[in-house]
Amino acid sequence: MRVCLRRSREGCGAVVAASTAAITLAFALFWQTAASASEVPSATDPPAPLDVPALGDVPPTTEVPAATEVPPATDAPPATELPGATDAPPATGLPDLLQRIQLHGFVSQGFLKTTANDYLVDSSAGSFEYGEVGFNVTAHLSDKLRVGMQLFAFELGNAGRYNVKADWFYLDYRLRDWLGLRAGRLKIPYGLYNDISDIDAARAPALLPSSIYPAMNRNFLLSQSGFEIYGYIPAGRAGAFDYRIYAGTVPYELPPQDGAAVPLTSVRVPYLTGFRFLWETPLDGLRVGLTSVALRATATASFPPPMLLTITSKEVSGVGSVEYAAHDLLVAAEYGRTQIKNHYEPVLVPDTSVTAEGAYLMSAYRLTPWLQPAAYYSVYFPNHEIREGRQNVQHDLSATLRFDVTDFWIIKLEAHYMHGTAALSGSDSQKAMLPADWGLFVFKTTAYF
Repeated sequence: MRVCLRRSREGCGAVVAASTAAITLAFALFWQTAASASEVPSATDPPAPLDVPALGDVPPTTEVPAATEVPPATDAPPATELPGATDAPPATGLPDLLQRIQLHGFVSQGFLKTTANDYLVDSSAGSFEYGEVGFNVTAHLSDKLRVGMQLFAFELGNAGRYNVKADWFYLDYRLRDWLGLRAGRLKIPYGLYNDISDIDAARAPALLPSSIYPAMNRNFLLSQSGFEIYGYIPAGRAGAFDYRIYAGTVPYELPPQDGAAVPLTSVRVPYLTGFRFLWETPLDGLRVGLTSVALRATATASFPPPMLLTITSKEVSGVGSVEYAAHDLLVAAEYGRTQIKNHYEPVLVPDTSVTAEGAYLMSAYRLTPWLQPAAYYSVYFPNHEIREGRQNVQHDLSATLRFDVTDFWIIKLEAHYMHGTAALSGSDSQKAMLPADWGLFVFKTTAYF
């Protein structure tokens, strides 16, 4: 999914572009008040945290537990994210509440270097402007009700600048395995891996394939503010079905406009709605998915100054997914298309419509508890009707070595061979003048608890 506010002939390149004590005390006060009014079920033995999957299985919560290794899971939980608690014995007071609260966090630092062109950061000279830090807390308030939040700060070139924000937060009421409701700022279930894109320990590559998960759009694509219904439906010999249907809006932070063909002055997303259906087939480890997202975005730009140009963009995205994750092996493939229709006021140029296309094939294998190699090939076309010219395509061949140094510390070394410039910033005319073949090297280390 990409928000692409396009100007005629310029393609998708121009995007027109607590502390812990306080949180714990708040939960404690809530619990003590509720316990004095009625008997509230609680868990003296909270559910053990799940091992972090290699990449193929979305963990039930966004917090990252410690794991000796990261094998791909074969049995899926009743929901892909943030399920409610199971039945629990009655509470006896504050100690039981404290056992229901889980705290997790992570710190990441990376380095990017390209042989030519600047990608994500000023990478041609090498850049350390690639880091993340997060802290999250979740709590079971009853056998059906759960709450949580994550504070997050990041830097990726000119984006982020380590401004702390609520990355996600939720209230989750699970009525049945097959029916639950979430409200808050919720992760967007886009494709197989968007809802674990903030968990470095849950995947092998440092950078997910940009044809489906563009890194520069992470701040926009991760979550939406609204509601979601979800469920997990066993189907006997046919396997099981997992569904998530949502609607809301996206609080959009305008990214830096350096090099944009038409610099934006504001962007808002009045609505976003979508779904993801996953079929867990009878074959152990094999799942098939379908995702769809529709949104409307409105942007303003001074073009040409002092004239104010308003662009209304309607976008519909779809992704088909297949993944096999079992016996230390992961193989995944996804194909996506995004149709973008732009209307301009005043009518300086005719309305435009373009369809972008992207796909990738990825594999990873856990050789030892401390070593997991991975590789993928990704291809992206900003306009599926135009496939000639370096500015109209991005090929990406990637290889990764993931080292699990300890239970809480990982290191990733990654290399990319790139052909094309469609993934770079700037107008099509600018990208047509850049080197077509270039390399990207990534180093990233993450500690988590």
